[in-house]
Amino acid sequence: MSALTLDHLTIHFGPVEAVRQVSLSVREGEMVSLLGPSGCGKSTILRTIAGLYPPTRGTIRVGTQVVNDPQRNIFVPPEQRQLGMVFQSYAIWPHMSVFENVAYPLMVRKTPKPEVEDRTHAILKLVGLEGLARRPATDLSGGQQQRIAIARSLVFEPRVLLMDEPLSNLDTKLRLKMGIELKRIQERTGVTTIYVTHDQSEALALSDKIVVMRGGRVEQIGTPAEIYDTPASPFVGWFIGSSNFIPATLVSQQEKVARVALDGTGIDVDARLSRENLSREEPLIVCARPEHIRIVPRGSPGAVEVKVLSGAYLGERRQWLASLGDVPIEFFTPPETVLQRNGSAWITFAGAAPTAFRRTEHEEFGH
Repeated sequence: MSALTLDHLTIHFGPVEAVRQVSLSVREGEMVSLLGPSGCGKSTILRTIAGLYPPTRGTIRVGTQVVNDPQRNIFVPPEQRQLGMVFQSYAIWPHMSVFENVAYPLMVRKTPKPEVEDRTHAILKLVGLEGLARRPATDLSGGQQQRIAIARSLVFEPRVLLMDEPLSNLDTKLRLKMGIELKRIQERTGVTTIYVTHDQSEALALSDKIVVMRGGRVEQIGTPAEIYDTPASPFVGWFIGSSNFIPATLVSQQEKVARVALDGTGIDVDARLSRENLSREEPLIVCARPEHIRIVPRGSPGAVEVKVLSGAYLGERRQWLASLGDVPIEFFTPPETVLQRNGSAWITFAGAAPTAFRRTEHEEFGH
């Protein structure tokens, strides 16, 4: 069953179209991330789901209930949508204890006191704050305050939990730890969650499904593996992880599998096509992940010579920047591999097949 449905959602602020024709179906218990750069419309969508912004067109359903439909003049107020929300700023009430902060949604709903006690203590235990119930909320660390915000949003058992960059105020190590905890809590409770972030690593680690956005539009919807391994556009390939973009020309194709020639190398490689029915010798751009490139001995079948420009030791591996003619190429090697700066190396695309796009798509994107 769909817990949340957006159908051709469009949102204007005056003459500015912030979100255009976004459709999305979220299953019960699913964790879906809205991912994209600042200004792409992801937080606007979240606030519209919450009832804080009115949509211009389209419908929003929570379960089977229509909560927004401008065409039929339907608008359900935020407090009647049974949605939980966690903000970037935590929004902790400084004059209340940890217990009072978390119990507040139950108290305003006039829940019987014994039930308030039971449910609040249960959710505090779930988020690891059971021994801190009577402490002033502001005495806790940033990570603990974030747990308060999460517990408060879950204690009244919302139909959908909305989270707007909830980890962005934490330092890197604490973000990683809290991300793991957040996924554990979400899986334990089974609450359907919409998670807004601009951090690709966060989205890949936490999500069952990712919605990649740019300029108010959806670029791609898929699982983390689908988004990473088979980007639907050059923007997705660029924004998610690291990618090399190499000019190429179509040699032959069978549906969405093709043989392409890397320009200026004399080397052909297999690639997935982003679309079918491309014309022969059409200019393409190949999107290849650095981890799918391998160093091989000179003269190996399909080997391409590159000039090594620089390297960086990253502990578990080395990162290299090289040039293939005028095209920069990034790749990784084991930490014990040492290449000579300004020397030559030979590479192949030995991992997953790269994805090829029309070159005009890449030129339009501008990267």
